[in-house]
Amino acid sequence: MSALAVGAGFGAATSLVNALSHTYADLESRAYTTSGWSIAEIMSVLLDSGWAWAGLAVAVGWLVTHAKESRPTALARGGAAAGALALLAATAAYSIVDTIHSGAQFPWYESEPPVWWVASVVFGAPLGAVGACAKRPGAIGLLARLTVPVGAAVQMVVLPPGRNEVVETIGKTIVWAVAAASIGFVVVRFLLERRRRSLAGADSP
Repeated sequence: MSALAVGAGFGAATSLVNALSHTYADLESRAYTTSGWSIAEIMSVLLDSGWAWAGLAVAVGWLVTHAKESRPTALARGGAAAGALALLAATAAYSIVDTIHSGAQFPWYESEPPVWWVASVVFGAPLGAVGACAKRPGAIGLLARLTVPVGAAVQMVVLPPGRNEVVETIGKTIVWAVAAASIGFVVVRFLLERRRRSLAGADSP
């Protein structure tokens, strides 16, 4: 239920922000088309990016995992199911809100190409498993926690967001800054925890 609720909330919010960004867009203006931007459009670019949807699956996988659970198979199963359900719910909510907002006559479940429904399961399951592994100690947990910020930074190089150079620059700057801060925080925390465990082991008889 948590995975479904979080996913639905994310999908609905993304659709609403996209719609809001369109109300501020004056695409008939050459100046706005080439260099214009709005806060709503920047939020839309960030929420509707691949890394953000991937981050949703990872976050939900982490959210539904019990901290005391140590069995890797149980972590993977629970996180995988949660990640897939979250992306399916997000896709459904996005489609429903989009259909309502546009006043379309066709069913909401036909508003999105089938590839997005398939991708929700194909990518949501492994990403949810990654999120579940984020609570594990050691290198596995570290790599899992670095997945989203590293993936977001890479996407800014391979597929930067935005319809013009200004929006693209703002989007890349925000994502790179947050990704760098997140990577630094995760690595420093990992090193501190590792040092604390080493000291605790050295002090034990």
